[in-house]
Amino acid sequence: MRGSVSRSKVRTSNVQNGLVKLLDVVALLEDRPQDGLVSGQVGTVVEVYPPDAVEVEFLDAEGHTISLLTLKRSEFLVLHHEPVPQA
Repeated sequence: MRGSVSRSKVRTSNVQNGLVKLLDVVALLEDRPQDGLVSGQVGTVVEVYPPDAVEVEFLDAEGHTISLLTLKRSEFLVLHHEPVPQA
């Protein structure tokens, strides 16, 4: 099926605060005025660069790209829709 991603091909990065994977929803932890972004702004992981960096796309309400940034794990928080089991 076009547009679907096989679980075996999903890129992941095992970083400090847990696994980050392609299409994870994340929130920015600090203001980035030079990029038009504020702390708490939500983006989507569009590429993973092991061991500790990801490319995140931030969109406006109409779906247009505001910014596309390479972020280190310390610069964002992965958001979860369901409780995550503790290891």
